[in-house]
Amino acid sequence: MTAHLTHVNAPDGVAPGTGYSHVVWGTGRFVAISGQCALDEQGEVVGAEDAAAQARQVFENLRRCLAAADASFDDLVKLTYFVTDVAHLPAVRAARDEALGTARLPASSAVQVSALFRPELLVEIEAFALVAETG
Repeated sequence: MTAHLTHVNAPDGVAPGTGYSHVVWGTGRFVAISGQCALDEQGEVVGAEDAAAQARQVFENLRRCLAAADASFDDLVKLTYFVTDVAHLPAVRAARDEALGTARLPASSAVQVSALFRPELLVEIEAFALVAETG
């Protein structure tokens, strides 16, 4: 839990979110991470036709991108999931829970798209974070 972020799962008059927070706000340095796909360090697809393997690679790529900004999953305020089939969402959620845990989840949106930039890709996730200012 990070003190610089506030999570609201159920604002007054809004049904509680399951697996996400409806509202997240805080103070700090804003970090935007471009959509990450299941590409390894050489740009090769990890887990072709396997949504679970792709989601795990995507969260590993997100972790590395956050680290480049001196941030972690604790600093996330928003995730946007792009999937080629909403049937992939349980695998994406499982990978998310493995990477982030299940407490104080960021706000999120999920969108089914007809395709990603390579036909074998099934999942893309972009992220926004707020990193606490130090000193």
